[in-house]
Amino acid sequence: MLCYLQKTVIKVNAGGKIMIRGWYIGASGMNAEQNRLDAIANNLANVDTAGYKRDVTVSKSFSELLLRRTNMDGVNQIPNGMGSYDTAPVIGKLGLGVETNENYTDFSQGSFKITNTKTDAALSGKGFYAIETPNGERYTRNGNFLVGKEGILETKDGYPVLGENGYIFVDDDKFTINEDGIITRSDNGEQIDRFKIVRFDNERYLKKMGESFYSSNDISGPAHIAEGAERPKFLQGYSETSNVNVVNEMVQMIEVNRAYEANQKTIQSQDSMMSTLWQKVAELS
Repeated sequence: MLCYLQKTVIKVNAGGKIMIRGWYIGASGMNAEQNRLDAIANNLANVDTAGYKRDVTVSKSFSELLLRRTNMDGVNQIPNGMGSYDTAPVIGKLGLGVETNENYTDFSQGSFKITNTKTDAALSGKGFYAIETPNGERYTRNGNFLVGKEGILETKDGYPVLGENGYIFVDDDKFTINEDGIITRSDNGEQIDRFKIVRFDNERYLKKMGESFYSSNDISGPAHIAEGAERPKFLQGYSETSNVNVVNEMVQMIEVNRAYEANQKTIQSQDSMMSTLWQKVAELS
């Protein structure tokens, strides 16, 4: 009886390890789906934000385990030296869960909306406006500007927009912007400045700072002035809308909810089996 009980406890311990692993696998899936849901919710919240670029979450699975039959372990030799074969055949693979591998920004071009406002200028192509902030130079795709009290072209939050000669003094909205970003006065054709447009070696890794601003880091590389073919075209009187597709985001949200519920049911099933397992142990002891 003691020997039988010891064997049973060994089996219970092995089964318990598998079930605890099942909890962790289900929990890892729930965490990954929660991160996806956070990104989708942020995208939907900024669908009407000019120049907003959607967040994308990428998940990856942990390395899988190869499962074999444990009660048929060994290698049998074929007579006459003809080789051997495995007596522990593979019965499948066991996944160990997933994790969020990367959160990155999709910088694909948004559509254009006519505003007929002289101080608005959308960028057609890759590149960023340079903005002076109290925390240093920041970058944005949001070209909805206004003329500040001192006649400086500013963002909606009052941060100066930078030209190649520093702050852009326009005094009023009586100016034009050509496709190259050169600002000239409408009355006498005098050139005021040209927008400072920057590019990065790895724009995908720019860090979002809020208010449609981005900052550079070691991975994205430092900002460099965009010239020639690197420089985007300017559309005065237009605004670039966000690149968020509401329908696609809603479909992904439904997928996330279903995957989250599936992982939740997995944990509940593991919990139920664990309760049954310990109940059997109690009965045997």
